[in-house]
Amino acid sequence: MSIIAVFNGIFCMGEHVVGDLAAGTGYRIVTDKDLVAEATSLSGMPESKIERAFSSKTSVFNSFTHEKESSIAHLRLALAEVFCGQDFILHGFGTLLIPKEISHALTVCLIADMKFRTGAAAKAQGLPEKEAIKVIRRGDEDCAAWGESILRQNDPWDADLYDMVIPMHKTSLEEAANLIRKNAEKSVLDPTETSKRTCEDFMLASRAEAALAKEGHNVKVNAKEGALTLTINKHVLMLGRLEEELRSIAEKLEGVTSVETKVGKDFHRSDIYRKHDFEAPSRVLLVDDEREFVQTLSERLMMRDMGSAVAYDGDTALNLIKEDEPEVMLLDLKMPGIDGLDVLRQVKETRPEIEVIILTGHGSEADREMCMKLGAFAYLQKPLDIDFLSETIKKANEKIREKSAARNEHGTTAGSNV
Repeated sequence: MSIIAVFNGIFCMGEHVVGDLAAGTGYRIVTDKDLVAEATSLSGMPESKIERAFSSKTSVFNSFTHEKESSIAHLRLALAEVFCGQDFILHGFGTLLIPKEISHALTVCLIADMKFRTGAAAKAQGLPEKEAIKVIRRGDEDCAAWGESILRQNDPWDADLYDMVIPMHKTSLEEAANLIRKNAEKSVLDPTETSKRTCEDFMLASRAEAALAKEGHNVKVNAKEGALTLTINKHVLMLGRLEEELRSIAEKLEGVTSVETKVGKDFHRSDIYRKHDFEAPSRVLLVDDEREFVQTLSERLMMRDMGSAVAYDGDTALNLIKEDEPEVMLLDLKMPGIDGLDVLRQVKETRPEIEVIILTGHGSEADREMCMKLGAFAYLQKPLDIDFLSETIKKANEKIREKSAARNEHGTTAGSNV
């Protein structure tokens, strides 16, 4: 026996089955939490951002930051490093990251009908039926989004994805664990020289994908005995230059013998390939009730390689801040509902690290003084030159970077003195 991988939705008894399996086999359990911790160490990204890769709610800034894709690349690398050993049980979303070509991994899906799952939710957490159904559906949405991200299909319960599918509403915990264990003991799952080489290919491809992600790129990587194939799945105007840059990064990796680039099936869609510039502003939130103005502004900032999201009122902006992490906010003062002054006050009370640029056509000197007193980075009057606004955003972004670097340096220094 070598590797058992178990995927399940919530309230399908996955933890119980995996626990019984570990007790019966002596295998260690590797969970999504373990993969996230290792991916955090490999990437330097916060755990919260990597964990968000498992959620159906992608950051509104992701088209510029590529954080989800970078998180997945480093989760894949974390899993590849685990595959260097043997005899473990992988439990969770990470199961879908295992290449089908790795033949010595037994992949298992645990499913159950809604009646069983709502009953399990009531027993485990005391949830009433309606609330349990909501929780289960949210969990299933996350599973479907993960399947779409990894496999390009939104049915993570498809039997073709697994070696075994076990209906838990018809199977006891003991029966499920015994069934998995017996199948894992079959000689067909013994590691072979071919499957070991496939693991080596998986490791090299994962290393290359993570290295490219660290340079701001998002491409699919396949490996075969040292030969890498990089697939570009979004349209790019200067394809030759991009291919040259990708090859220059990948060729430096140990174990790489050759690098080939190609375009994928989605290359001719309207999406534009964007390399993430880690120094440029990529999390700018525009808050203004003048829809045509703010949409045009967003497009013009995008042309200057600045990633932005739009909110048309103060309530929406405050809700977005709770779910996402904007760094710079452009805020109008006069809006229906909560006005800009109240938004500024709440932002600085709850998220003081966000730099707020006031952009208004109706402000007064008293408004300007109040905004600056509350902590605004700048107070600008409409209409204004887009280049001047861009420079102001960059300066706000630089201030954020300097603060972050100072905090990191302080933390390192403090840690070295312990």
